[in-house]
Amino acid sequence: MPSDSDHAMKLSIVIPVYNEAETIEELVGKVLAVPLDKEIIIVDNCSTDGTREIVLSFEQPELRVILQDQNRMKGNSVRKGIAAANGEYLVIQDGDLEYNPQDFVAMLEECEKPDVLAVLGSRVLGARRGKHKMPSSSFSVGREFIDKAFRLLYGSDLTDTATCYKMAATETFQSLDLRCNSFDLDFELAAKLTILARRRGMRVAQIPIDYFPRSVEEGKKIRWQDGVHALRTLWWARFAEPLIDHSPQRVEEHIET
Repeated sequence: MPSDSDHAMKLSIVIPVYNEAETIEELVGKVLAVPLDKEIIIVDNCSTDGTREIVLSFEQPELRVILQDQNRMKGNSVRKGIAAANGEYLVIQDGDLEYNPQDFVAMLEECEKPDVLAVLGSRVLGARRGKHKMPSSSFSVGREFIDKAFRLLYGSDLTDTATCYKMAATETFQSLDLRCNSFDLDFELAAKLTILARRRGMRVAQIPIDYFPRSVEEGKKIRWQDGVHALRTLWWARFAEPLIDHSPQRVEEHIET
């Protein structure tokens, strides 16, 4: 948790990893190259392919590693990284190479605007910017359906709620009383940030980002069942009063649950 004695860096980058031995070194190099004052928090979810040994070998002073004691799934690892963050702002980064960390610069510029609570990096808008279509697959069909459901349920114009790239003030993330442990955390975050922004008279912005999708054969871990969990998460977050704006100390109480 942040303290007065900690260096007040600008950005915390939380990287949950599980069996990313083929990409994690290159990915960390790309994150380190981003020209921002930052800390990198890698949360290893009991990898079995050598990822854990690789991340423990990193010696960069701005990098910290948290080791899960068992496989608690991606969302739980993200929540643990959020609770440990010291930066003024925070963003989530996957351990693969599907995204371009240089997009953090534009996202942070947007996030610092006084009327913006959070920023989502939209792969859809990125494809439009490049004048090409998002890759078509069963994943893209499910994503489009979930995005339509989100816009209907929340009266929102967000185009990519499943995006990994979500950025907000660290204290905002730490106030959300997050509960999801798997990939459904992405949708809990989108829902609660949207609700909180509306309560505060602010907005959730979105900007175009680069995207280089990988296949299941290349290590993509999301499955069709995760889409069902996503829809369920959007439903309860919309109609059951979300528990948000709790203190950071309360956030830590729920990480292991």
